[in-house]
Amino acid sequence: MSVRIRIRMSTAALAMTAALVGALAGCTEASTSQGPGGDVPYVAPSANASAVNKEIERDEADAEAAEAEKAYAEQQAAADGAAKRPADVRDSFAGLQATYQDGCTPGDGNCAYFLGRVNDELARLDRSMNADNNGPNHFKVPMGWISALRTTLAGDTSTANLEKHRKQLIGTRDRVNVWMQGHPEDYR
Repeated sequence: MSVRIRIRMSTAALAMTAALVGALAGCTEASTSQGPGGDVPYVAPSANASAVNKEIERDEADAEAAEAEKAYAEQQAAADGAAKRPADVRDSFAGLQATYQDGCTPGDGNCAYFLGRVNDELARLDRSMNADNNGPNHFKVPMGWISALRTTLAGDTSTANLEKHRKQLIGTRDRVNVWMQGHPEDYR
């Protein structure tokens, strides 16, 4: 049941209660020729209406505050979800392509950075392909190559292990690049 319907029902119930109280007060009034007896306080009808209106206004304000709080919570949830969502395939693929601007020779001080970056970019692309709207089956081939690389590395991303499997690491990057170049609709 929506908040507005509940407010209307509450308002109707309050108005009905006020009418009944007024009717009952009229029935039990001690009447004399000069009006109600001295023991019955006089309450102006406008005071009852004012109290009902204040209650209605308070209910409406509470409902609006609840709606605003709910909308804020939904916005926060959407923002949190967007922050946790992997990058688009296009952005991840661009990161992988950027590794072509760098390189290293075995034993070079730059190899640790370069091989680590290629490994990280492949992992990022894999996450993006898994989360893509086309689904992981669309990217089955490149994800298979990346999975085979993960199996070979066995979770060891140390520089020594990456250098040991340098050929497969760079080979996977190159095969994924060729596959993606053949599927430009996936990154443009």
